[in-house]
Amino acid sequence: MKSSHPRLPSQPSVPIRTFDISRRAFIRRCGLIAAMTGLPLWFIERQQLDAQEVPKTPTPNDRPGIALVGCGGMGKGDAKNASKYGEIIAVCDVDATHAAAAAKMFTVGEKVPAIYSDFRKVMARDDVHIIVNATPDHWHTLVNLAAARAHKDVYGEKPLTLTIDEGRRLVKVVQDSGIVLQTGTQQRSDGRFRLACELIRNNRIGRLQRANVWLPAGARGGPFPTVPVPEGLDWDFWQGQAPATAYVKERCHATFRYWYDYSGGTMTDWGAHHNDIAYWAIGILAPTHVESRRLSEPIPGGYTAIADYAVKYTYANGVDLNINSTEDDTLYGAVKNPGGQRNGIRFEGTDGWIWVNRDEITASDPQLLTTPLPEGAIRLYESKNHMGNFFDCVRSRKSPICDVETGHRSATMCHLATISLRTGKKLSWDPEKEKFVGWHSKLANGYVTREMRKPYDYSFID
Repeated sequence: MKSSHPRLPSQPSVPIRTFDISRRAFIRRCGLIAAMTGLPLWFIERQQLDAQEVPKTPTPNDRPGIALVGCGGMGKGDAKNASKYGEIIAVCDVDATHAAAAAKMFTVGEKVPAIYSDFRKVMARDDVHIIVNATPDHWHTLVNLAAARAHKDVYGEKPLTLTIDEGRRLVKVVQDSGIVLQTGTQQRSDGRFRLACELIRNNRIGRLQRANVWLPAGARGGPFPTVPVPEGLDWDFWQGQAPATAYVKERCHATFRYWYDYSGGTMTDWGAHHNDIAYWAIGILAPTHVESRRLSEPIPGGYTAIADYAVKYTYANGVDLNINSTEDDTLYGAVKNPGGQRNGIRFEGTDGWIWVNRDEITASDPQLLTTPLPEGAIRLYESKNHMGNFFDCVRSRKSPICDVETGHRSATMCHLATISLRTGKKLSWDPEKEKFVGWHSKLANGYVTREMRKPYDYSFID
């Protein structure tokens, strides 16, 4: 390992002492980080060495103008992170209360962000360089498409799209425009998940046989009454492409994700995170088969997304990926949940297993984690800060860790599951052509796209 203080031939004693002190300080710092994170020392040392890069030359884009579109709790959180790298100069929401709260939050001295209710007006501003898109899922695609056409870089919340067809369209427009788009599946920038995926890719647990994912169960509730639309909320605009309905407060804001009109339940919520990591570890474009079991049914007049479920994907190399809601202790095929593990991923191979979530990484044998990978091992894209990685790529114009194609493929995994759950069928998927084939394919392909309610279709952003 090379020191940042190389030995000078004319004065050997002082640099050697400096080297020793620096080395001890480096090891001590790495040891503290390892103790706090639970990551192995060799992995921390590698991360720290990789971080010793030449400082980037400042550019005029180091404090770009940022607009937040979608000012709920997640949006304000994303914008707060983004404000470390740029200036929040505009906020946009169809709920005037949310927009006003965001403007107040990001006011700096006399500088008050401009407030908008129509995101298309934000895209027309030349001083807005970056869009933070934290709208509900059914608005993700149109906002991202509008940003790409306006040549504005995007940090977009997950899942990237509401349907698979939206993803195909978005990938093309983003790639043609040359903008940087980072999907907000931030677990890729967490060292625990990258370590797990690198170990799997390097066969640390032998041949991967299956990955078991546990997700939180969804909400079951209803029937819900219609109530007056709150003052300041443009309910028709909020519904967008979805079918128009009378206002039900459970449809809006935080609980929108439990309605198929706007999202896909916990499968496209937490599933967008954990399925993305499974996709990263398995390293194959998509499964070839998906089947599912509905473990509960929606209550008439209530939330429509399936709350409790078991899903099984099968890959061309024989790997199974099982997704199960945590309300039930069995995976697809009645495999017991070991140790009551919740909300995470367990990779199982011929030589052991690795369990990882946002709090920990453990293994069937500690040496699976503590033994360093050899020189020449497969290395995955490294990011320690998801928002920071995005802004680094805005400056360099390189691809971020969760670019548009990655976000699309990860979202597709979630959409395949929801389509199987909604149809109740075992389905075959062609990853290259991105369509269902074989039995029940006509029925399933009907869910790959969906009709958009006018005027909130693609012409809305022309």
